[in-house]
Amino acid sequence: MVAHAAYEQWTNNTLWTDIGVSLSRVLAGFSIGMLSGLVLGTAVGLSEFNHDLLDRSLQMLRTIPHLALVPLMILWLGIDETPRILLVALGTLFPVYINTASGIKNVDAKLLEMGKSYGLSRKELIKQIIIPGAMPSILVGIRYALGVAWLTLVIAETIASRNGIGYMVQNARELLRIDIIIFAILLYALAGWLADWLIRQIEYRVLRWNPAYKKAARQ
Repeated sequence: MVAHAAYEQWTNNTLWTDIGVSLSRVLAGFSIGMLSGLVLGTAVGLSEFNHDLLDRSLQMLRTIPHLALVPLMILWLGIDETPRILLVALGTLFPVYINTASGIKNVDAKLLEMGKSYGLSRKELIKQIIIPGAMPSILVGIRYALGVAWLTLVIAETIASRNGIGYMVQNARELLRIDIIIFAILLYALAGWLADWLIRQIEYRVLRWNPAYKKAARQ
C-alpha cells in the first residue's frame, strides 16, 4: 500500500514540487540558524563578558517548545514563508551555538600556551589553534542541527501550508490515508539520512588532519 501511494504521488506530478519546496525551506532556515549559531557561539566562547551577557537568555529561548511559538509566528509574521523558515532557523541555531561555544572553551590550554610562547597574536591564536581545535565539536553541532532542521520542518509546515511534504501529510490525515503518511515519514527519514551523510563527508575532509578521521578521509 505504501509503495502504491508512492507511485500515486510520483505520477500526479506534485511529489517533486513538494520535496523541492520543503528542501528550500530547510536550506534557508538551516543557513540562517547555522550562521547565527556560529557567530553567537564564537562570541560567547571567546569572551566571558559575552557569555555573561548572552548565554542565560539563549538558554531560556532554547527550552521553549516550537509548538508554543507557532501561534505567535502566525500573529506577528503572517502565514507566508517567513514563520516557517524562522522556526527552522530557531531549531538549528541552538545545537550549533552550544557546540561552538563548548568547543572553543574546551580547546587544550597547553596548545594556547604554546602558541603564545611562539609569539602568536590573539587573531593568529584564534585562526591557527582555537578554531581548528574546536572544529570537531562545531561539526558535530552542525550535523545534529541539520537533523533538527528536518524535525522542525514538520511543525513549520503545519502553518497554513499550500505545498511541501508537511502539506502532503495534512491532506493525507484529513483523508485518512495512512499509506501516504507512512510514505511521507519515509521521505523525511531519507532526507535526514542524506543530510547526515553529506555532513559526515564534509567532516572527514575538514578534519583529515585529525588521527580519528584520517582513515575515513582516505576512503
